[in-house]
Amino acid sequence: MGVPPKTEDFVKEAATSDMFEIASSKLAVERGDDATKAFAQQMVTDHQKTTDELKALVSGGKVKATLPNAMTSDQQSMLDKLNGLQGTTSTSNIIRTRKPPMKTPSISSSAMANPELKAWAASTRPALEHHLEMAKELNK
Repeated sequence: MGVPPKTEDFVKEAATSDMFEIASSKLAVERGDDATKAFAQQMVTDHQKTTDELKALVSGGKVKATLPNAMTSDQQSMLDKLNGLQGTTSTSNIIRTRKPPMKTPSISSSAMANPELKAWAASTRPALEHHLEMAKELNK
């Protein structure tokens, strides 16, 4: 199972993942075909919810971590690539073929140190699994 992520690392990864998912999905809402737009809007809604919940845990002092102000350079590069694509088909194909991240492999780890963060991570799993199923359906 490996070593559980440090709270700070997990928060950073979860927060930057949400940032990327929201930004790339908003782009897909603007440029995608109808099926992609529906998927992307669900992604925006769900990831905004998890962002708000994570911010509340940190600002409320239940999780000791610093929230990042920006996504990672790799995520920004992918977003820049998506922004540079022209046309509905190109954007829809990129959004459809990339798999939604499952945050981290240890998201449901019973060894996660912070109980509040552990509970939050467990509560996000069903939505993340649903995103994966939605993405698979788009690719049929």
